[in-house]
Amino acid sequence: MTLDANRLRVLVEIAHAGSITAAAERMAFTPAALSQQMTKLEREVGCALIERVRGGVRLTHAGRVAVEHGERVLGELRDAEAALQAAAGAWTTRLGLGAFASAGKILVPQALASFRTAHPHVRLALQDLEPPEGYGLVTSGDLDLLLTHCYPGTSLPAAPALHRERLLVDPLMLVLPDTHAAAVHSVDTPLGLRDLADEEWICGGPGVSNRTALDRVAHQADVEVTVAYETRDYEVTLALVRAGIGVSLIPASVLRAAPQQGWMSRPLSGPALHREIYAVHRRRARGPVLEMVSMLRQAATRTLA
Repeated sequence: MTLDANRLRVLVEIAHAGSITAAAERMAFTPAALSQQMTKLEREVGCALIERVRGGVRLTHAGRVAVEHGERVLGELRDAEAALQAAAGAWTTRLGLGAFASAGKILVPQALASFRTAHPHVRLALQDLEPPEGYGLVTSGDLDLLLTHCYPGTSLPAAPALHRERLLVDPLMLVLPDTHAAAVHSVDTPLGLRDLADEEWICGGPGVSNRTALDRVAHQADVEVTVAYETRDYEVTLALVRAGIGVSLIPASVLRAAPQQGWMSRPLSGPALHREIYAVHRRRARGPVLEMVSMLRQAATRTLA
């Protein structure tokens, strides 16, 4: 069996886009043309790789295996193209960055501004990606760099073909309305979940990273918490806290960037809670990617200074 690299790319694009129609639009082909290429690829491998479902496609087990390898193949091809361009004296003209929302507000603007000043010839692109999304895009070379995170109770995806560097250890702080009874305590005095047993919590929905972290610490403390308001947006969360609606766990970096009014923060008693922020790129990253990582590292250092 000999796999056609172009057809493998079609499968990877379909997996990333979520549907044949969306992939066809991205690749400037008709959906019929991509369907034909998929049929040929499935004939080559002797099994189904995708299943048509309402609103898109779903990968079969064989499809997931093929995409995992296909992403690496495409990444190697793009590395080869970049190396040949560098050998010919050509400049890198584009750098694609993926980032989750709060990193996009706190770390990315400083780094992009510094990079654009140093490299005005490089066209920058930014894509919103909530963890754990984005790893496949870096593996395939569709993205040059990914900012991702890991909260307590969650784990980082395996990334054997990628380099992952921790940029920031970001403490999770208990945030309450500034009218809360706990305001009489020192700002350094920890509060326990048992002290907040009657509070309503503001947090992401089930499966969202900060909800997983809250559920974990509550389980460890043998306390049942009531999540009454579900949002993954920290700006919305802080607005609700200011209004006296409830309490929440929010990263210190987000609090540093927020208006200092209407809320107060306290450490949560027990083991220290934090989220970790990582930069992820291919192992043989080009010079501009490494420079961007350096600028993000500097921005992360300033964030909690």
